[in-house]
Amino acid sequence: MPSLIGTPTQIPVPGGKLIEEYVGRVNSGESAVSIARMDAPGGWTEPFQTPEFDEFTLVLRGSVQVEHDGGVLDVAAGQAIVTRAGERIRYSTKDGAEYVAICLPAF
Repeated sequence: MPSLIGTPTQIPVPGGKLIEEYVGRVNSGESAVSIARMDAPGGWTEPFQTPEFDEFTLVLRGSVQVEHDGGVLDVAAGQAIVTRAGERIRYSTKDGAEYVAICLPAF
């Protein structure tokens, strides 16, 4: 039977970024995948990380900069990026961005 997810759960993070999880460990108890909408202000950055999940990111507005061991990728609205578990990465924005992140397994 289909399950409606009426509202997301906001996950607090530093730096003014908003995470709204629709599917995942926090909002729906799902451990296989997480789907979240992110809204990051201009100048936002996070520390380097080495996640234990694959992340598929679709940028809806603005752009996201993804630093990795091989360089830097700028991902604009209408583009997507895939990062793999075990890669050292850091996300940031220059002018702000809205994007959807899908993580396998859930973060």
